[in-house]
Amino acid sequence: MYLPAAAHMAVAFGVGANEIALSVPSYLAGVLIGQLAHGFASDRYGRKPPLYVGLLIYSVSSFACACVGRVDWFVALRFLQGIGGSVGMVLTRAMIRDRTDTRDAARAFSALMLIASVAPLMAPLLGATLLHMGGWRVIFASMGSFGVILFAVCRALPETLDRSRRDLDTRSPGPHHWREIFRDRQFVACALSSGFLQGGMYAYIAMSAIVFLDEYGLSSGRFGIMIAANSLGMVVAAQINAWLIRRVDLQSIVRWGLWTSVASLMFLAGFAEKPPASVLFAAVFVYLSTIGFVAPNSAAIALARHTDSAGSAAALLGSLLFGIGVASGAIVTHVLPDTPTRALMLVMAACSALATLVFYLGQRKRP
Repeated sequence: MYLPAAAHMAVAFGVGANEIALSVPSYLAGVLIGQLAHGFASDRYGRKPPLYVGLLIYSVSSFACACVGRVDWFVALRFLQGIGGSVGMVLTRAMIRDRTDTRDAARAFSALMLIASVAPLMAPLLGATLLHMGGWRVIFASMGSFGVILFAVCRALPETLDRSRRDLDTRSPGPHHWREIFRDRQFVACALSSGFLQGGMYAYIAMSAIVFLDEYGLSSGRFGIMIAANSLGMVVAAQINAWLIRRVDLQSIVRWGLWTSVASLMFLAGFAEKPPASVLFAAVFVYLSTIGFVAPNSAAIALARHTDSAGSAAALLGSLLFGIGVASGAIVTHVLPDTPTRALMLVMAACSALATLVFYLGQRKRP
C-alpha cells in the first residue's frame, strides 16, 4: 500500500531508495515470526485474546510509522507491523476450522480467496490515492485507523475455542504440538504443495513488471489490465471451487488443479525462444487460476486432523506458504543468471512440478 510513496519517503528521511526498501524484508520477517506466535498463543488462551493483541500491535505501529522521523525506526516499526498484521492470516483459518468440518472449511477458504486476490490489486491504487490526498504519512495513519476499526468489529465475534479444548499443558515452554503436526504426512504434503504452487505466483509478482513492461514493452495501462485479469481469474476459480466442493472430493480437485498448472507451463516449453506476450499471459493466467482450486482445498485437508491445535497448525501452514513464496521471489530476482522471462518460466515450472510431486508423495500409502 505504501510502495507508491517510496520515493517521497526517501526524500522525507533524507536517505536512498535502498534504505526504504529494507522495510519490506523487515515486514516479511515480522509476518513469519508473528504467525507462529499468534497460532501458539491462540491454542492456549483462545482465539480472541491474541486477535486483540495482534490488532493493537498493528494499529500502534502503523500510527507510529506515520509519525516517525528516522528510517531506522521506520524499519523497526515495520517489523512490529508485520507481527501484528499476521494475526489475521492465522486466526481466520483457525476460527473457521473450529466451527466447520473439512468440506465446509474448504468452502470458507474459497471465500477468503476473494479478499486475498483483490487486496494486492487494490492496495497500490488506494495507496496512490492517499498519497495524492495527503502525503505518505496519511497512508500509515489510515492503516492504523483500519486496525482500530477491526479491533472494534472483532469484539462482536464469538470465541470459537472453548476452554475445555485449550492447550493448558505447561510442561513444555515451546509449541509442543509442532512435532506432532509435522509428523502428519497429509499436513506436510498439502502445505508444501500449496506453498510451492503459490511460490510460482510470488515469483510472477516479483518479475511481472520487468518481464511485461521492459522485455515485452507493454504499456502501463495494458499491464494494469493484465494484473486485474489475473486477480479476476483467481477469484472466479475460487468461487467455482466452492461449487465443485459439493460434488467432488477435495483431493480430486487438488490433483486436477496441479496437473492443469503443469500443463500450462509445459505448453510454454514448446517455444525455443521467448514466447509471445499473449501466450505467456495465457499460460500464467491458467497457472494462477489453478491456485483458486488448490489453495483452499489443500488448507482444509492440511488442518483436518488438527482440531485441538488448529491455531498452531494454521500458523505453520501460513509460515510455510509465506516462506516458500518469499524464497521463490528472491530466487527469481537475485539468483538465476538468465533473462527475466526465462527465469520466471523456469521458477514457475519448478514450483508447479514440486507442488505436484509433493502432493502425490503425501497421498501414497505407507507399505
